Amino acid sequence: MPKINASTVAEHRAQQREALIEAAIDILVNEGATAVTPAAVGARAGLARSSVYQYFDSSAALLATITEEAFRRSNEALTRAMAGADSPVERVEAFFRESLRLGAEGAHRPAAALMNAGLPPACQERLTELHLEQVEPFRAAVRQLGAPEPALTADLIAGMLHTALAAVERGAPLATVTERTLALVRRCLTPTDGTVHRPQAEAAH
Repeated sequence: MPKINASTVAEHRAQQREALIEAAIDILVNEGATAVTPAAVGARAGLARSSVYQYFDSSAALLATITEEAFRRSNEALTRAMAGADSPVERVEAFFRESLRLGAEGAHRPAAALMNAGLPPACQERLTELHLEQVEPFRAAVRQLGAPEPALTADLIAGMLHTALAAVERGAPLATVTERTLALVRRCLTPTDGTVHRPQAEAAH
């Protein structure tokens, strides 16, 4: 059981809940969604099953929490990475860099496992919503660039990211994949005259 040091009951409970979530994610990624049960999660976290029920009353509740958590952590990291970007191109690049870094760390594996877990329709819908929320800052940056067919352009560029993520997760060097991917993305976002797409309102300033 992970050592928990807390000065209050509330803090102790929060740390126990976090330990259970970590255990559930580990089981999901390595053994699949059907293995995520209160008994298995409690055993992995070093807690009695009765303790698990204080936080999660079923396997479905555990999976629902993992669903939210898998995206929350990545979204927070992506938000931080994009916060310092001044232009749409810089925001796209920051999104790609951080996504690939997270991929190299295995941060996307819980969401990928959930996508392929055959979850109930309501859970699948929530996964789709969370994914759309995650990629919206990237898609917004593409729209701000004034690229032709912005939705299609964003989809095509996202395809590069998925390919790059797969390469990184297979062990390809993160730095090499990142720089090669960003070079291609910049070419896609730059017109033939060599200037970056800008919305007319921005270009007028």
